[in-house]
Amino acid sequence: MNKNYYSLIFTFLFCLCLTNTLMAQLTVSGQVRTRSELRNGQGTPQVRDTASAFFTSQRTRINFGYSGYRFKLYTALQDVRVWGQDASSINRISTDPNDGFMVHEAWAELSLVDTGKVVKNFTLKIGRQELVYDDVRLLGNLDWLQQARRHDAAVLKFDHKGWIAHLGAAYNQNAERKSNTLYNGAPSGYAASTNGMSVMYKSMEFLYVAKKLHFGNASILLFKDDFSKYHFAAADTKKVTPIYDADAWSRYTLGGNLVGTALRKWSFAASAFYQGGNYRDGTDLNEYLLSFSTLYAVGRKTSIGPGVDVTSGNNGSDPTKKYQRFDPLYGTPHKFWGFMDYFYVADGFGSNGLMDYYLKAKHKPKDNLTLSLDVHRFVLPSEVMDESGTALDKGLGTELDFVFNYGLSKAINIEGGYSTMFSSSTMLSSKVKSIKTADAVSTWAYLMISIKPEFNFK
Repeated sequence: MNKNYYSLIFTFLFCLCLTNTLMAQLTVSGQVRTRSELRNGQGTPQVRDTASAFFTSQRTRINFGYSGYRFKLYTALQDVRVWGQDASSINRISTDPNDGFMVHEAWAELSLVDTGKVVKNFTLKIGRQELVYDDVRLLGNLDWLQQARRHDAAVLKFDHKGWIAHLGAAYNQNAERKSNTLYNGAPSGYAASTNGMSVMYKSMEFLYVAKKLHFGNASILLFKDDFSKYHFAAADTKKVTPIYDADAWSRYTLGGNLVGTALRKWSFAASAFYQGGNYRDGTDLNEYLLSFSTLYAVGRKTSIGPGVDVTSGNNGSDPTKKYQRFDPLYGTPHKFWGFMDYFYVADGFGSNGLMDYYLKAKHKPKDNLTLSLDVHRFVLPSEVMDESGTALDKGLGTELDFVFNYGLSKAINIEGGYSTMFSSSTMLSSKVKSIKTADAVSTWAYLMISIKPEFNFK
């Protein structure tokens, strides 16, 4: 885009914000978030005698929100880079994958009825947006990742008398076309890749229904995502270059969450999901996720409680079913399966399912200071055989995660943490992480500073 085009856009936005001042509101907010990390086996065990990694990444955001009669507009622009990634003078050689500037969100929300006259809320939200539901296990904004996650979608929202219902859909294409709807699922630019997935869905549809109860909340999610089918040319014996077809493989995920409190001091969360259909490579799915956790309030400042997560997989028993396992869709795995991100993130762990037994403790010595300590014990749900046919030990390892969170002010937050993973021989084996000469003990530490100012104009 040329400079005149940018000037026209900003002139239009400025004039828009000056009109209808009694009926509209402009909100401008932003964020500068730096995170320094010391990695010595984060994501996967470190190869022995390899030097640790240290770097600082930064997210810079500016957000514009505008509300008027029966509509809202919102745009979030962000830049994500590692310190030193660019030259200190004008950079004219960056390639697209290294260009961290992008539109994170850009949506409009239209009220389909006068608010409160018929229902509390009935709107249509269209454009680039975050999808954040329940505990963000399956649908979340992945805010821990500096790039975060967003979807180009349309969502119809209904909210009335404790009931919430959202119906959403998306349809992706690589570019404008004269004909055909082929999609290779590989978007250009600064794309986030999690859950071991390197491609985007071609289309998706979901229905989310939730109800507020006297002790908590209950919800149901039905999610379908479709991936372009492909084949290889007969001469491509090594299967290097896929040829994409018009049809798609469809994956279905159905389940629900129940969260609440009991006996005043106990809180609990339960989840159960089934996944069927086909994975993005055509593999048949018949998978599940089960989770239950609880916290007990020990006084006003401390809480502690156990939990367990179980996800299914074929445990490497059939190499032709490489991707036959439960996949946590588009959520925030960092929140659940250990902060060192060994499972269900970018670094894979084969087709194995996972059992995660954990104990979480949280203490607030001050209103603006929170300390937490999590202990995870990772286990395979069933036996896995090595190359010689000998059963491997089911234990994968134990992880300890310590985090402090300090609110210096309303706009400034400081967070830091230290994690260590004690990996078993099974974790290092070819059936899981496949690191032949790795250290059994891995560590990771970080310090993150976030500044989020906000201004409202009426």
